[in-house]
Amino acid sequence: MSTDTELLPSKLLIVDDLAENLQALSAIIRGEDRVIYEARSGEEALALMLEHDFALAILDVQMPGMDGFELANFMRGTAKTRDIPIVFVTAAATESNFDFRGYATGAVDFLHKPLDIGAVKSKVNVFVALHQQRMEIQRQVAALEASRKKQESLLAELRHTQAELEKSITIRDNFISMVAHELRTPLNTLFLDVQVRTLQLERGNLAAFSQQELQKMTERDRRQIKNMIRLIDDMLDLTRISSGKLSVRPVSTNLTELLQRLVHDLTPQAQALGYTLELAAEEQIHGEWDAFRLEQIIANLLTNAMRYGREKPIRISLKRQDGHALIAVKDHGVGISPEDQARIFLAFERCQGNQVSSGLGLGLYIAQHLAEAHHGRITVQSTLGEGSTFTLQLPLHVQPQALRA
Repeated sequence: MSTDTELLPSKLLIVDDLAENLQALSAIIRGEDRVIYEARSGEEALALMLEHDFALAILDVQMPGMDGFELANFMRGTAKTRDIPIVFVTAAATESNFDFRGYATGAVDFLHKPLDIGAVKSKVNVFVALHQQRMEIQRQVAALEASRKKQESLLAELRHTQAELEKSITIRDNFISMVAHELRTPLNTLFLDVQVRTLQLERGNLAAFSQQELQKMTERDRRQIKNMIRLIDDMLDLTRISSGKLSVRPVSTNLTELLQRLVHDLTPQAQALGYTLELAAEEQIHGEWDAFRLEQIIANLLTNAMRYGREKPIRISLKRQDGHALIAVKDHGVGISPEDQARIFLAFERCQGNQVSSGLGLGLYIAQHLAEAHHGRITVQSTLGEGSTFTLQLPLHVQPQALRA
């Protein structure tokens, strides 16, 4: 395997108590692919071995204090040094058992004095080449392992991306199906009403268009068109949230008056469904908010309360607490299970309690994002069979430019 990484030079250690011997041996074995360290005693050599990783140690056998054989025994007894190849240097006229003792301590070779320069160079070159090969193999193994881990990481990312893509496709298909279904209902109603009116006109039955009947027709048309506009607005807000372009336009707002106006506007709809709306907002609370978006949030919470409140009174309260305005919408309806509470603020979640509502399941998802755009949030407390309380928390003192960010 080719490599663009240059290997580090091999480190060689020579140990001799005589400076002239160290100098001579160093001159013989020096080279560009190696760094030579010198030690004048066994103790000094051991200190260097603990600090560096050596490709080869060349030890003089006869040294005062710790001789070469004793140093070799120390080396073989330490994990960091036991695998360093050892070459002994000895005089030619030494005792006959020196070679035996040297190999017993783990020596790989002997150099005899006077040194044969060619032989010394050749042997050292072999050990340096072997060391360079080992380092290259280690580098390649490390590179292969890093490549394997990278491939595993990429494979995991691809699998995750594939799963997300499949999920997105499923969500898209479900979304298109829901939109088609939800738009079909008001469109079919409008279409049938138009057909009936056309038939009456063709028959010349103008009595069918009395003022009272026209008012009923207009109200039905208004209601169906309003439903379609709500669905389209939800889809547009979903697109803004997905693209990070959901924004608010804060202005000076009287939160108390906003609630009073909204409750007044929704009271006829609530009464038609069998509900009464109770507002408890005694103090005047002012701040910098997007009034239109706040109405959208609160209207969504009230619509949910009227959808699941079992025709019992709905209470809306406003108070100031810990630098926040708290708007709570409390119903006494079916309640929400703990499992559903964890997911009702997700997109396309339409199940609550044991009922499934109409709509795209985007109301609370959009409302939560609008609350967060005001640096606030919506929380829920609920018990199955006893009702739910949704609380909108809005900070009272947020710079308008922060809301626009």
